[in-house]
Amino acid sequence: MGERLLVVDDEPTVKELLSATLRFAGFTVSSAETGAQALESARRDPPDLVLLDVMLPDLDGFEVIRRLRSLPRAGGRPGPVPVLFLTARDATADKINGLRLGGDDYVTKPFDLEELLARIRAILRRTGAVPDDHTIVVGDLEVDPDGHQVTRAGRPVRLSPTEFRLLHYLALNAGHVLPKPQILEHVWRYDFAGDTSIVDTYVSYLRRKLDSDGAPRLIQTVHGVGYVLRKPRRQ
Repeated sequence: MGERLLVVDDEPTVKELLSATLRFAGFTVSSAETGAQALESARRDPPDLVLLDVMLPDLDGFEVIRRLRSLPRAGGRPGPVPVLFLTARDATADKINGLRLGGDDYVTKPFDLEELLARIRAILRRTGAVPDDHTIVVGDLEVDPDGHQVTRAGRPVRLSPTEFRLLHYLALNAGHVLPKPQILEHVWRYDFAGDTSIVDTYVSYLRRKLDSDGAPRLIQTVHGVGYVLRKPRRQ
């Protein structure tokens, strides 16, 4: 699965939009609306990164980061939990305070989503949560999410943006059977009125492109459930 992010914001619209965007980008996301909820979530399931608003209804973000310092990081990695402040508080004094308290970055609202994703990935690389090379390898398949490039047995495979998102999600969960409704939610972010046939259609597109020249099938059907990306047994 993707790196675990904790979104802390008391504005439901911001929290839901940001969480959906991060899931779409391949991250595993939990959320909280108060400082107390954030600390409890971080204790229960240590995140790789916290996206933290300053203005919360109980503890402010500066107090939350002080308390986060004593909590373990995901995977037992050394050092404090990384924090990216994401807030409407844009005064220079607030930015300095947030960074002085240990914030890894400070982004003010409104923000550009693409820039925010780039900053998140930079923090994760810098703090050791992910390697510099994000390429996912499954057998002879390589998926590079940064360059949006795919190769099979060294041969470049040209994919549409939607095909790439689907393959990336399957590759992130390689070896795990993914139900069609779950794929639909994470890749398309719609429910299509419960109609999952679009998943079948795009899987067939991927198979035609990935399994050409007699290559063993990578995306396997689990009847009545969904699909799994798995290294072919003969490799």
